[in-house]
Amino acid sequence: MADLTPQDMAANLLASGFERNGPSVAALSDPIADTPMVVTLDQLRPYDHDPRVTRNPAYEDIKASIRERGLDAPPAITRRPGEAHYIIRNGGNTRLAILRELWSETKEERFFRIACLFRPWPARGEIVALTGHLAENELRGGLTFIERALGIEKAREFYEQESGQALSQSELARRLTADGYPVPQSHISRMNDAVRYLLPAIPTLLYGGLGRHQVDRLAVLRKACERTWERRALGRPLTVDFASLFQDVLSQFDTQPEGFSPQRVQDELVGQMAELLEADYDTLALEVDDSESRQRVLTSEPAAPNPATPVAPAAPAITPQLSPAAPTPRDTSPVAPPAETPSAPPAAAPNARDGQRDERLQGHIVTPAPTTERLQSIQRMVADQLGDKLPDFEADALRAIPVQVGGLFPISDVWYIEPGLDVPDRLRVHISQFAREIAGEAAVGDHIEASDGGIGFVCVTPAVGQAKALPAFARAMLTLLHALSTAPAPATGLDSARLADDLGPLLHGHGGLVTRLSDAGLVKLFRLLRLARRLLDLEAGVASQDS
Repeated sequence: MADLTPQDMAANLLASGFERNGPSVAALSDPIADTPMVVTLDQLRPYDHDPRVTRNPAYEDIKASIRERGLDAPPAITRRPGEAHYIIRNGGNTRLAILRELWSETKEERFFRIACLFRPWPARGEIVALTGHLAENELRGGLTFIERALGIEKAREFYEQESGQALSQSELARRLTADGYPVPQSHISRMNDAVRYLLPAIPTLLYGGLGRHQVDRLAVLRKACERTWERRALGRPLTVDFASLFQDVLSQFDTQPEGFSPQRVQDELVGQMAELLEADYDTLALEVDDSESRQRVLTSEPAAPNPATPVAPAAPAITPQLSPAAPTPRDTSPVAPPAETPSAPPAAAPNARDGQRDERLQGHIVTPAPTTERLQSIQRMVADQLGDKLPDFEADALRAIPVQVGGLFPISDVWYIEPGLDVPDRLRVHISQFAREIAGEAAVGDHIEASDGGIGFVCVTPAVGQAKALPAFARAMLTLLHALSTAPAPATGLDSARLADDLGPLLHGHGGLVTRLSDAGLVKLFRLLRLARRLLDLEAGVASQDS
């Protein structure tokens, strides 16, 4: 057989017998692992739920860098199942827009055909992609407040689709943190207010970069004016509601942030409220200012004090009202002295007040936190950049820890024990009363009796037959209190072995119990435990360092 020439081999390969007769594959499936690949701009699309809708402030700098150096950091890409185009996976929409612009301007191939890392579409693809874009945008060029707010609202939508139920703000904050984009619940609350009440009226202002502190100012103003309006509008046949009035007034100020003044909004809003309510402007302005000050105290964190400035005595704090039985008005509840404290002298010298404050402050320190002034300075600098305020123990301890709870001995500070209370007999009186009030929530308060020994009370436990007839909540409550009383276990119908199963449902509500201990009851339980520990230390002759 004669040797084939190259021309003969080419002719044979092109013959019809070598044609593929089977079905052609239209497209290969996506890789199942991270895979480098080259894609063109025609194959790539921006992520359609990208939170950034305004131009990146660093756009021109990024463009100049890509023009000179090329794309040093190609974006990761992915593809939704069944879709034809790839999308940006977790940040890179700005770079994609710049590449399109440079390709249009230069027609250079390096801007049209780019090497990327393909990453498979995950099971929770939309959530992973959105939180990735939120985090990446924060790192490469901060989002505006409203962009961040809308991105988090979209994340809420995806989470609720995933879980099939509505999410609270605290649960949304927890899930965002778990997915790598931590946001405090208080920030989520402000963002929700901005989307709901401010965005319809001032979109230009918000997208122009209105900051969080000005958004907070408007949110506080709206709530303060709304309360004043509702109080004065009762029984009046008004032609407009407050929501419409607020939107109409605010929309007049939809300009660029540089010329915006929250005070001008307040002046215009109060002026129109005064006209509609037939009220004196100055009187109405004072009411709004007072309400606004209270709202700001309730929603803001105390500023960190200047280390060079002496710390002033703690001011009276406004504390949340957990029980209507507390006799102190909600907006004027003082932290010091609490209701348990004997009447204080009419006046004290400044040095004496400072000494009392320092002593009480030390009483809240269980374990000192090791830190340095340099570390605190760095933490404050980072917090300022993020628009946050660091919690400051000395400024917050005497105002943030107290919780107002009513009862025979109202609690205004769970941890602090006043000197007049710090004796065994008085501690037992308070402990037994707290135990009786806690048991009263399960209608078994009559089973608690005061005692001169132990920690101040004993459980008069029912007989076996009576105990079985009690509701599960009541049995669990009595079992818990009996265990805390340190009394010997009598032969009754209370099964102490079940306490391990009932404790979770009793305290935070999951499981089989019909109900759980109320918030007020939980604070009383904390106070009971605090006083009981101190009582046992006193009787053992231990000088407790945390009392």
